Amino acid sequence: MKEINKVRLFVNNNIKSKNVEKEVKAILLKEKFNIVDNNDFDLGIAVGGDGSFLRMIRNSNFKADALYVGINAGTLGFAQDISIDDITKFIRQIKKNDYNYEKIGVGKIEIETKEEIFSFNCLNEIVVRDDQLNTLHCNVYIDSDLLENYVGDGLLISTSFGSTAYNLSFGGSIVYNTFDTLQLTPIAPLNNKSYGSLTNSLIIPATKKIILKTKTNQRNILVTVDGNNIFYNDVVGIKIKIEDKIKIIRKKDYNFIEKINDKFLK
Repeated sequence: MKEINKVRLFVNNNIKSKNVEKEVKAILLKEKFNIVDNNDFDLGIAVGGDGSFLRMIRNSNFKADALYVGINAGTLGFAQDISIDDITKFIRQIKKNDYNYEKIGVGKIEIETKEEIFSFNCLNEIVVRDDQLNTLHCNVYIDSDLLENYVGDGLLISTSFGSTAYNLSFGGSIVYNTFDTLQLTPIAPLNNKSYGSLTNSLIIPATKKIILKTKTNQRNILVTVDGNNIFYNDVVGIKIKIEDKIKIIRKKDYNFIEKINDKFLK
């Protein structure tokens, strides 16, 4: 296991999270960890809800050589694996290098316009819509193979990690975190005598990529990446693939199935 020395905290700006931050800092200092405020860290700790975990990964540039974990000071906390009651125990285990981690696939996105190509990462998902929220028309390819001529409100492409996020709202499937997949989930697709679009999600392995090709009369696109909206004009195509991975610490007794039951069914 990698020895952890430098720790950076990413904390939500609310009273509960700030109070938890004080507790975490006190224990880290007692255990002789070095708390830093830059990207030269071994372990990133998000304090808050799932949104704080996303911000941590994004603000640290999807740091591949670091470890990440979340302390749940929010509501659902699906991405936040450590409860407030377990903070002391968790930090002491980290001090002893007694921890497990999972490698999680990160989505790589390329948006090609007439002028340039924009590249960035996503942890959960990318959502593609018409910029005026009109019906989206685009061709969908898996690698070089045409899957469909999609017509509907939009398309959501999620990572395995993001399968339990926005993807679930549109009837997408839950995928185990460590499966390296992309999932294509339609948003209100049209399926009638005039148009035929898939009405269910499609899961593909990380060895393949999803490519969206816009129609010539519809190239102004709204792209939402992990909840952040960006408008692009003259979009020619969008490519999504799994390229890199990040490492997320898990509790010793972490159980994905039990977590689904606890967070979504109880």
